[in-house]
Amino acid sequence: MNPPQRLSRTIPTVLLARWVISIDRPSIRDGAIAFADGIILTVGTASDVRQAFPRARVHDLGQSALLPGLVNAHVHLELSALSPGEKPAGFVDWLKRLVPASPPSWDGAQAFARGGVEAGVQQCLRFGVTTIGDISRQCAVTRQMLKNTPLRVVSYGEVQAMAQRRGFLHERLETAADRTHQTDRLRVGVSPHAPYSVEIEGFRRCLQVAGAGQLPLATHLAESAEEAPFLTHHHGPFRELWRHLGAWDEQVPFFPGGPIRFAREIGLLDYPTLLAHVNYCDDDELAMLAAGHASVVYCPRTHAYFGHPPHRWRDMLARGINVALGTDSCASSPDLNLLDDLRLLHRIAPDFPPGQLWELATVRAARAIGCENQVGSLAIGKAADFAIFDAPSDDPMREILQNDRLPNEVWINGARQAAGTTARAISTGNSQPTTHHPPTTNY
Repeated sequence: MNPPQRLSRTIPTVLLARWVISIDRPSIRDGAIAFADGIILTVGTASDVRQAFPRARVHDLGQSALLPGLVNAHVHLELSALSPGEKPAGFVDWLKRLVPASPPSWDGAQAFARGGVEAGVQQCLRFGVTTIGDISRQCAVTRQMLKNTPLRVVSYGEVQAMAQRRGFLHERLETAADRTHQTDRLRVGVSPHAPYSVEIEGFRRCLQVAGAGQLPLATHLAESAEEAPFLTHHHGPFRELWRHLGAWDEQVPFFPGGPIRFAREIGLLDYPTLLAHVNYCDDDELAMLAAGHASVVYCPRTHAYFGHPPHRWRDMLARGINVALGTDSCASSPDLNLLDDLRLLHRIAPDFPPGQLWELATVRAARAIGCENQVGSLAIGKAADFAIFDAPSDDPMREILQNDRLPNEVWINGARQAAGTTARAISTGNSQPTTHHPPTTNY
């Protein structure tokens, strides 16, 4: 048993389970965890923990596995009222569904964001996700809501500024970095959207602001094969997207070499940047990523939806790159069930050790969004955030990946969250999600 932390004045709670799975150390059969004031006090065998805390409130979870709450490192909550719809002809065709040529009304965009956040939070809690890295275009609206939810959130305010829209950079970056709604469970970050929507100087300015304020930074990178020709020659569907928006100009700078070299040139790889997707990456680019401090977030079901070539997540891990999992949004994935992304990965790579797969949705995901000291594993001093599953077998991590069960209970900050059915209704389509022309912010 780990030595217990100094006792709180609050009466501790002890949870007993057939399996206590800390992720970063061996699992404990017939284990227990003690916590108080939302913080883990100790993890060990049931007998040792009960002896250390004889006056604790004890809950016996029976034939269950107690794991850390899952961490969804890349999600767009405000798009949670959508559904993927038919597979698009290409990535840019899909973007055109999301980005109307005419900007929506401000009230319409805010209402859409609020509805998405409400639906998305319910899904996260239902699916055992307790911490998220959320990309938000309407961050002034979404942060005001998220700070009042149980979830732990890194809220990356999204910045788009290119071509005739480059003049919006200062205003959008100022909004993205605004800490008005920051709390102990909501941290503000910045997200220059992508190399096809933010120019190189805009990226540099975002990195400068993030570095000066020690803010988390995220971007979408190498998500599609069309990024490299757009950066190099301004050819292809992304240029047509800007023409569709009526906002293209010829002052957009060129950059030869592709998006990963673009990120290295700016300095993004030297910062603990979250790189969403990285679906296209050659060996030289893998070496660039391995030499830096950035993390890659792979979204398996979204990747499959677009039909990208096999992701190189295993090569990345072998080179020491931190790889995490995310769901992306409900516009490209059936729901925000991170468990199903893990399960897809288990089917893709059945030989890969299940314990290491779980790292991608816990300790590695926490590292990717800069929360590894708070969440991602069960350790003294970390948050009492748990996902609890039925697990009658002797191989619980594999068993959960091979069934379709959801958590029986979810705890955040030492409090059990009320189970609801709304998330399941949304994920199965009963809420009639929108599929076309959502009122999102224009580029």
